[in-house]
Amino acid sequence: MSTENPQFSPETLALVHKIIARYPEGRQKSALLPLLHLAQMEFDGWLSVPAMDYVAGLLHIQPIEVYEVASFYTMFNLKPVGKCLIEVCRTGPCWLLGAEDLVRHIEKRLGIKDGETTPDGMFTLKTVECLAACGTAPVIQIGETYYENQTCESVDNLLGELRNGNERKTHFDKKHINA
Repeated sequence: MSTENPQFSPETLALVHKIIARYPEGRQKSALLPLLHLAQMEFDGWLSVPAMDYVAGLLHIQPIEVYEVASFYTMFNLKPVGKCLIEVCRTGPCWLLGAEDLVRHIEKRLGIKDGETTPDGMFTLKTVECLAACGTAPVIQIGETYYENQTCESVDNLLGELRNGNERKTHFDKKHINA
């Protein structure tokens, strides 16, 4: 999909119209979060400026309104990401139970820093806000899957499985957007 002139597929556009129709006239901006999720799913896992402008146009709002929301939430990627987006929770409980050590370990193991992608495009490391699994900290999310009670050893095993082509789902799909 071109990032210069993004357009939703007909199927996604139909879903967009269903989502927008949920909201009363003048309140269509309320559909912004689900539309950003759809855009990220459809446009290679990230939100380019043209993609955000496209969403703004669909909602009849100013592009800056979209940029503000997309840049606030860590769940939105504002630059391309690897096939496997490794999200490590950085909030209190996870940090206290070793998330900082996991991030350093992953950085060393993959040769990248937080926010970077491996040269082969396989992995992107990103620290994120609460993943809501405080009781099983530290937690990592890859696509739709949570990996709880992580250690450096379990992360090494996970990275090895992913690198060897394990069929884990590494991105979200549209079935989670309820119209």
